[in-house]
Amino acid sequence: MSPAMPSGEQGAVSVIIPARNEEMNIERVVRSVAAQTHVQEVIVVDDESTDRTGEILARLRDEIPALRTIRLDALPEGWTGKSHAAATGAERAAGEWLLFTDADTEHLPGSLEALLARARGENADLLSLSPGQQTLTWWEKAIIPFVFVQLAKLFPFEEVSDPASPRAAANGQYLLIRRSVYNKAGGHGAVRSEILDDVELARRVKAAGGKLVFLPGPEWVRTRMYRAFGDMWQGWSKNLYLLYGRKLWPMFKALAATLVWDLLLPLSFLILAILIIAGRGSGVLFVVAVLCFAGATLRKWKYRSKLAGLGFDRRLASYQFAGAGLFVPLLLNSAWAYSVAGGVCWKGRDYQTSGQGRGRE
Repeated sequence: MSPAMPSGEQGAVSVIIPARNEEMNIERVVRSVAAQTHVQEVIVVDDESTDRTGEILARLRDEIPALRTIRLDALPEGWTGKSHAAATGAERAAGEWLLFTDADTEHLPGSLEALLARARGENADLLSLSPGQQTLTWWEKAIIPFVFVQLAKLFPFEEVSDPASPRAAANGQYLLIRRSVYNKAGGHGAVRSEILDDVELARRVKAAGGKLVFLPGPEWVRTRMYRAFGDMWQGWSKNLYLLYGRKLWPMFKALAATLVWDLLLPLSFLILAILIIAGRGSGVLFVVAVLCFAGATLRKWKYRSKLAGLGFDRRLASYQFAGAGLFVPLLLNSAWAYSVAGGVCWKGRDYQTSGQGRGRE
């Protein structure tokens, strides 16, 4: 592990990790960031954890001098849990740069040095990554790549990084920002009630004239977002509708494209092929079947190409149909949660449609 940098050294980074019941992940992320060069301190904000997170952190403090921990015991009215934890960590941080990262990430050797150099070389005020996604179960292989392909359409890396484009985005799994810019944008206090605090913070930075750099990041950081199907369902239900800007038209366009190109085409080909094999087909049905097959094949080829561009294994394209089948009800459930049900639940807390959170034990 690299020693902590002296306070105030130019280029020093304060790493801030909000953590709520992260006993499965916390040791891995702390060790991976503490081993990076340019790290002045690692601040873990324990957000009312009820598992072994605090115990693990106490053990790590004896081993890692740069590690500092803060325990939160209440969530103020009007804040989301993650924004409150991030803001609390930022208040205690001393680095010239702040790196906000999630507890379920792992930072590969040399990543911070490379990305800090990238940020400074491009005169970026905020640099963010879309980390590599570890997918172990069938449903992770299906839905995680499918969702990230959709997000790449909503927030193209090139447009987000283009100062001339109004498009802004960031991924809270890795958000490196100059301390001065963070303060000028109002920090997490300015986005305290936002579920998508990372995207909203990026918008504030870009609106104020700050330079964003948004990159695919599998070579630097990786994460496994969800270990249980129920957590995945809650997590994407919490985010998807908001990622579409709470706007029905772009959401319906995404749903229609998914239903037609990813579900209807291959399903139609399968049904027609069965009819033809059973001797019930006609020349017209044969032509339609060929067209459906060609369209589905072209769609899968494009999907495979997009997966590769995001750092996913191309072979995950074989889960495209299942991913589409999960994406449709997930997006509809997310829209229902915010438009009708009045909010979402995440990590034991209810968040109202307005974005304000209230604790639920």
